Amino acid sequence: MILKNLERKIKNKTARIGIIGIGYVGLPLAISFSNKNFKNIIGIEKNKEIIKKLIKNQSHISHISSEKIKKLNNNNFKITDNFNVTKILDVIIICLPTPLKKNSSPDMSFIKECMKDLIKFLKPNQLIILESTVYPGATDDLIVNKLKKKYTIGKNFFIAYSPEREDPGNQKFSSKNVTKLVSGKTKICLRVAKTLYSSVFNKVWALSNIKSCEMTKLYENIYRSINIGMANEMKLICNKLGVDIYEIIEAAKTKPFGFNAFYPGPGLGGHCIPIDPLFITWWAKKNKINAEFISLSHKINKKMPSYVFNKFLKIKEKYKIKNIFIFGVAYKKNIDDIRESPAISLIEMLIKKKIKFRYHDPYVKRIKVKSIIVNSSKISYLKKIKNCLAIIITDHDKINYKQIETDCDYIIDTRGRYKKDNKKIFSA
Repeated sequence: MILKNLERKIKNKTARIGIIGIGYVGLPLAISFSNKNFKNIIGIEKNKEIIKKLIKNQSHISHISSEKIKKLNNNNFKITDNFNVTKILDVIIICLPTPLKKNSSPDMSFIKECMKDLIKFLKPNQLIILESTVYPGATDDLIVNKLKKKYTIGKNFFIAYSPEREDPGNQKFSSKNVTKLVSGKTKICLRVAKTLYSSVFNKVWALSNIKSCEMTKLYENIYRSINIGMANEMKLICNKLGVDIYEIIEAAKTKPFGFNAFYPGPGLGGHCIPIDPLFITWWAKKNKINAEFISLSHKINKKMPSYVFNKFLKIKEKYKIKNIFIFGVAYKKNIDDIRESPAISLIEMLIKKKIKFRYHDPYVKRIKVKSIIVNSSKISYLKKIKNCLAIIITDHDKINYKQIETDCDYIIDTRGRYKKDNKKIFSA
């Protein structure tokens, strides 16, 4: 009867759904549920600035329009910082960040604090789903073990894991048309979680257990990290050979089997690729296993900002550069997210060497690096300066590359935006 009541509420879309953490994962998820006519969605968020913006129909994420926020609010979406509301919920979905500590071990503090806040308000018959990226076994450690003494999991309480697969700024794939992975602590937990996600996502893929689901998320990003690491290393080799890595990749792509294109860059950014692989290296070390392949790719990717910086120093000295203009500080194109951005690493190196610079980013109006606040300059400023070196770090589509090529004396291109037959353009 308990299970049937919960499934009935989900199927007729009267289930009260709470999403904890209304950021890059939680907000798109809330919109996805709203678009499928769930009308009892509550966001739980501790950041008061985010709450204020959403109440005013304003988006705090650049690739999500304020029109979508207005539509969400018109569909009875509520947001609060009070965990007391969780006692009326049928479904609780946790979408909190899991960064790295300074020693490169996973920081689960946001989830731990969340569970402390939650546990006093939970009641029987609820479904909790963790969507945060975690190490294998974390759902058991952080949620199952906290609740199994009070509830019978799979009978009067349900626990599941379903990793987010958001790709901010991707116009081709949105939440609903990316297959949703899901797993449950028991078969019944899996059944009810699958019922929930099947009402929102076009495809749902069930895994046999939670650890496998946790590991799949990490495997996806380790795959990308390793292949990008190879592309970055090949770029260093190709630069030494005097050949164009981008021409080579495009030629390799003509093979219809056995090759997937990955591109080099100035380093990795965001939460997933630079951080997720270290969850496994940490777990492997803890369990006396060597994750050498993963560690090597991380090492290669991490050194790329320094490679760009050292190349910049040589060009600056050779051509007596006086003005430095960085283009793009977000970690990837067409978004405003600067988490782990290689541009920030490069700027830290410039500040340390007391080298003055400007930056332009159509999505990031202001940055704070080492207590120094810098505002984005207009690209038109290029016409006012001479002896200028542009460094392309993030290749937003909104940037005027023709103007950069016309107005700058030299360009360091880390993204392959320019053909290398121009003597003033350097690959890095």
